[in-house]
Amino acid sequence: MEGAIFDGLPRADIPGGLPLVLASGSPRRALLLEAAGYAFSVCPAHADVECGICSRETPPELVARLAYRKAADVVPKCDDAMVLAADTVASCHGQILGKPENRKHAEEMLRLLRGRPHSVYTGVCLWNTATGRGVVDVSRTQLTMQEVSDQQLDEYLDSRLWEGKAGAFGYQDGVDWLQVTEGSETNVVGLPMERLQELLQQFDDLAMVVVRSANET
Repeated sequence: MEGAIFDGLPRADIPGGLPLVLASGSPRRALLLEAAGYAFSVCPAHADVECGICSRETPPELVARLAYRKAADVVPKCDDAMVLAADTVASCHGQILGKPENRKHAEEMLRLLRGRPHSVYTGVCLWNTATGRGVVDVSRTQLTMQEVSDQQLDEYLDSRLWEGKAGAFGYQDGVDWLQVTEGSETNVVGLPMERLQELLQQFDDLAMVVVRSANET
């Protein structure tokens, strides 16, 4: 499955020929960009920017806010560049599922998802540091997890492939009990490459001047 996901990914030119900076330490996002042929550097946002989940936020609101915060954290560290930040969560039965804290937490997430449809949301923020203009966008993918056995769950948990992954699973990990029913496969991996291409192509039309709050300066 992994090979198919990373094959033939779309790519767009960076507006203004600016260097692309990935504001994420995610190896999966970097792999997606590399597979699509992007040249980029990596400057991860500080881990603290992912704190502070608001109970009133919907999954799209959450990932949009965190993608923006990650970009805002990295922008002051860059000269003229296009900063790309993203944040991904899963959602099932009204529960937002981020990265599991440990094996037990991962097991709880997978048991919730087992046999149920769920959604994965990724917020993307593109920020041109030369002009101070940016755009935030959210993509959604719908999936269904089969009614897998306890043994299959245990084997996956023992593999530790769930570490650092929203919803405690990696669609690219080669398991055959996850099916995308609507939306982008790469969105589930952590970066919707089709939508990223569109955002870059339409950046000048979509982007707005970004007003940063005092605690982001």
